[in-house]
Amino acid sequence: MSKFKPQTTTLFIVVVLVCAFVPAFSVEEAEANLLWNTCLVKITLKCALDIIAAVLKNGTMPDPCYNDLVKERKVCHNTLIKYIADKPMLIAHETEYLKKSDDLWKHCVSISKSA
Repeated sequence: MSKFKPQTTTLFIVVVLVCAFVPAFSVEEAEANLLWNTCLVKITLKCALDIIAAVLKNGTMPDPCYNDLVKERKVCHNTLIKYIADKPMLIAHETEYLKKSDDLWKHCVSISKSA
């Protein structure tokens, strides 16, 4: 049996938890590969869940996650949040989620620049 790298295992767990959190989560195969290969590998499982909670559930994010989010890059952050917020059960609040996502991004950038 082959062994997974810790990063791959963490990424798998994030994707599974996101799918559990938002059952309708689905993306095109090429877009899913982009998220998998370039975006989600830059953040920890805990930070990924904290980011989603901060945007969708008014959760809070611990300081170490600010840098993880900035390392993820804005395009990755926006893509992930857009896919989640665009699901039928969340679409009614999509504008609110996208605004909160932008506000979170701006805050993280300001925190990471000052560190």
